[in-house]
Amino acid sequence: MNKIILSFLVLAVTLSCKEENKKEVIEEEVMVEEQTNYEPELSINPISHATFSMEWDGTVFYVDPVGGAQAFEGMKNPNIQLVTDIHGDHMNAETLKATQGNATLITPQAVADKLGEDFEPIILNNGEVKTIQDFTITSIPMYNLTEDRLKFHEKGRGNGYVIEKNGYRVYISGDTEDIPEMRNLENINKAIVCMNLPYTMDIEQAANAVLQFQPQEVIPYHYRGTDGYQDVEKFKKSIEEVNSDIKVSLMEWYPNRDNG
Repeated sequence: MNKIILSFLVLAVTLSCKEENKKEVIEEEVMVEEQTNYEPELSINPISHATFSMEWDGTVFYVDPVGGAQAFEGMKNPNIQLVTDIHGDHMNAETLKATQGNATLITPQAVADKLGEDFEPIILNNGEVKTIQDFTITSIPMYNLTEDRLKFHEKGRGNGYVIEKNGYRVYISGDTEDIPEMRNLENINKAIVCMNLPYTMDIEQAANAVLQFQPQEVIPYHYRGTDGYQDVEKFKKSIEEVNSDIKVSLMEWYPNRDNG
């Protein structure tokens, strides 16, 4: 009789464990499905050239804020500020002071060195990762490859960024050419990609890189160079003729363009 009772208890425990394991698997599958179906409330507001704000599920990012407080007049205060490089179209201490408030500031070391003791940024160098609030922010290299452009952006100084929440990924290129680190990106939902000469890359390089890492959507920005503006309509056509699944969104980055 004791053996029968013991066998019954073992069977009951085994069945209970199997049910618990099954429940855990189901819960895990549901969680993965929820993350896969996640659609953020995300909007991008171009300010000018390399400067923009991004609101993501109520969190406000300012990227490369320049132009003074007036450039952000009427906008929500930032929660997170990202600076990519030391050049004046990306980094401006006065604008950062005027807009920062209680925002978390993230920069590469070179930017922190230029800003000095008035700021206490979180420093992210190439390849480093930081979780801020609900977002995972990864620093991606940005640099030049072409010989006569190497002087503008050396490897290791500036940052591009990949911002991720619940599996949704936004890539901000910063000033770069079509480097391997860009071409090897995966699972990018929205890519904001530069293209201006002689400082970064032309539209052919940008299009070839985008066609390789295949974001769901690409937004060209930072496309004014020394000889005028890159032809973003041609960039859009170059993408869509090869891969119509990639959405190309053209935004107004130069509100005073008609005035020179």
